[in-house]
Amino acid sequence: MTDPDITARNRWLTLTLTRLAGSAGAVFGVVLLGRAQTLGPKILGVAIVLSALAMIAIVPRSLARRWRTPPEA
Repeated sequence: MTDPDITARNRWLTLTLTRLAGSAGAVFGVVLLGRAQTLGPKILGVAIVLSALAMIAIVPRSLARRWRTPPEA
C-alpha cells in the first residue's frame, strides 16, 4: 500500500470508530436510563444519550472537513 492509501484507510477507520463509540455511548445511556430508579441517574442517562448523539453527528463531520483535500486552483 502506498502512503496515501494508508492515510485514507486510517482516516476511514477513525471515522468509523468514532461513530461506533458514539453509538455505544448512546446504548449505555439508554440502558442507564431504563434501569434508573431515581431522578439523578435518569438525568445522567439523558445527558449521556444526548452527548453521544451529538458526538455521532458532529465529530465525524468535523474530522472529514479537516481532512478534505483542498481544491486545486
